[in-house]
Order: sequence, then structure tokens, then C-alpha cells
Amino acid sequence: MITECSLQVRTYECDSYGHVNNANYLNYLEFARYELLKAVNFDYPAMIRAGYGVYVARVEIDYKKPATADDVLRIKSWPIKKGAVSGIIAQEIWRETDLLVEAKVTWAFVDSRGLPAKIPKEWDVPGLKPASS
Repeated sequence: MITECSLQVRTYECDSYGHVNNANYLNYLEFARYELLKAVNFDYPAMIRAGYGVYVARVEIDYKKPATADDVLRIKSWPIKKGAVSGIIAQEIWRETDLLVEAKVTWAFVDSRGLPAKIPKEWDVPGLKPASS
């Protein structure tokens, strides 16, 4: 399942070259991953209340083209790997027909101590699994 969301670049997210600062793409990707979780019925607030968390363990980003102020960006997200404790979400950021960013984000489910934990059944939703699984 591929989810999509969009946002508009704000002026304060740009650097002195007029491009979105590379660190801001992490915020865009995080926003889109949360939208993915909502789309697959993963109850993030309930998970937090239960004492669990989803931590980002690794982010790989390839920057293809810059975004600038007022650009409307479309972010696509989909799972490409899922295990008992962790997984990988692929993401792309587009401006119309231009691919700006490709990313892979590795996440891990953790307990209240921040230690890796097997995903309990109530949060092991089918939408976290790749389409080919």
C-alpha cells in the first residue's frame, strides 16, 4: 500500500541558497510516515499510552533536486520490509513530475525502556507489511 500526502514549503525552511535545508526533509518524511500509520489503522497515540514506541534506527536519503519556497510537495510512503521487531519504509518526495528525494527509513518497535520489543498483535497491523508479503 502506497500512501500519499502533500505539504507546501514554507520560507523559513529554506537556506541561504533558497533551497529547502536538507535537515527539513527529515520533518517532511516524518510527517508522511505518521500519515502512513494513520492510513493503515496503526493507533500511535494508544501505543504511546501503553508504554511503547517506534524509533527511527536509520535514515538513508538521496537528494535528487532541490525544493524551494511555496513548492507543493507530494510524499509517497510504503513498507518494503517487516520483521517481528522492525521494518523499513521507502519514501519519495515529488514536485509535480520531478522526483526530489528518495529515502529508506528503518524503524524499530521498543518497550518503555527503549529496548527493542516484539510488536504486540494490536499494533502488528497488515499495512506495515510490504505488498509482496
